[in-house]
Amino acid sequence: MKAKSSVKRSSLPRHKADKDLPVTDKSGAALGSNRRGDSPPRPAAGAMQPAIRIVMMPRDVNPLGTIFGGLILSSIDLAGVVEAHRHSQKMLVTAAMREVKFIAPVFVGDLVSFYTETLKIGRTSITIRVTVEATRASAPHAIVRVTQAEVVYVAIDEAGKPVPVRPDRGSSKSPRGSQRNG
Repeated sequence: MKAKSSVKRSSLPRHKADKDLPVTDKSGAALGSNRRGDSPPRPAAGAMQPAIRIVMMPRDVNPLGTIFGGLILSSIDLAGVVEAHRHSQKMLVTAAMREVKFIAPVFVGDLVSFYTETLKIGRTSITIRVTVEATRASAPHAIVRVTQAEVVYVAIDEAGKPVPVRPDRGSSKSPRGSQRNG
């Protein structure tokens, strides 16, 4: 009789190619689970992978005992640029962050996930939606929506001037064409 594995699968979303692989750390313990072996619930954002995840620490609190909103804003910007760089290798700067309303507090120990989605790719800009969710540190590990924002990034050159996000395919300069004059 075969012994059953004592490692539980994590319920966190994973890439389709990983569906048959157990998610464990070096000791064999299931990742994403608490000490009792319970897995946290699936993120409300569905099967999307977060651009970044951060466990909130005591150094991150404001005088009210909740996580400082500026830290969440900074992380929104970082998560957004991770997604934007999937579409462009140019230098990107943040041009705008639209309407950030905090709808739930974040506490020390919460696992905060920043999910991203590309909304628009313009000629020189990329607009990304960042959805922020917190998985509570204490049981039952509820997932709450913290905020959502649209962030606009602009591609720039070394001089700080806007440039096309993607190479301009209409005006290709081949090395062969530049040798005609020489």
